[in-house]
Amino acid sequence: MKDGHIHTPYCPHGSKDSLESYIENAIKAGYSALTFTEHAPLPDSFRDPAPAKDSSMTIEDLENYLADLGGLQKKYEKDLTILKGLEVDYIEGYEKETSSFLDTYGPELDDSILSVHFLKGNKAWYCIDYSPEMFEEAAADFGSIEALYRAYYDALAESVQAPLGSYKPKRIGHMTLVRKFQKLYPGPEEWPSRASRFLTLVKEHGFELDYNGAGMKKNHCKETYPPLAIAREASSMGIPLIYGSDAHTASALKQGWEAVDHSLIKPWPR
Repeated sequence: MKDGHIHTPYCPHGSKDSLESYIENAIKAGYSALTFTEHAPLPDSFRDPAPAKDSSMTIEDLENYLADLGGLQKKYEKDLTILKGLEVDYIEGYEKETSSFLDTYGPELDDSILSVHFLKGNKAWYCIDYSPEMFEEAAADFGSIEALYRAYYDALAESVQAPLGSYKPKRIGHMTLVRKFQKLYPGPEEWPSRASRFLTLVKEHGFELDYNGAGMKKNHCKETYPPLAIAREASSMGIPLIYGSDAHTASALKQGWEAVDHSLIKPWPR
């Protein structure tokens, strides 16, 4: 049992569950390896569009986060493989700042994720998974839900191709996050074809995919990121899929595990 996407008490929109509580729960659940992937600090010049400004840890917390994980790697080395990681945001127009950040901290990381949460509309930036209300506002700004999906997959494509330096993460986080509120705002009929075209790009650039169970626990989603058909398509193309619980509490480890196709999951660490 391995999990490549886990958050920590350093997440301002998560819980205060201790790192040790995550690790102890992981051991009880039969985990053999995990990666802590806290939300990396956002670029200094980027204004967090989430109302609470709580999308990521602060740069001031980052050194403590890395030091804590280093200590826990040693403490639990006989029980569990613990990898130090981050969930790094790709934000259009902020590539240079992101690359500089990765050049500085990349050498300290074992395994990380590259995700898209933020999209720039005509009027403002939006955190598309923040709330149904923000998703609806974003769709209105872009002109339609179809246009929002198009912008999301364009941003994902840019994230794969962006020059972010030698420490750029090679795993794409929750590639269907735009569907978090799909039971309230159904996606356009053609969205699977966009996802398929994105898989081609993932394959061409040698990326992995986060096979994320968190969507199963979201009331307006109830599917994995990506859903089963797309996960199987990715696997058939030879794209590695790494299970991620995306846990923001210690009790959420292994969430969505029952819904993923275990035969598709790539063994790791490599």
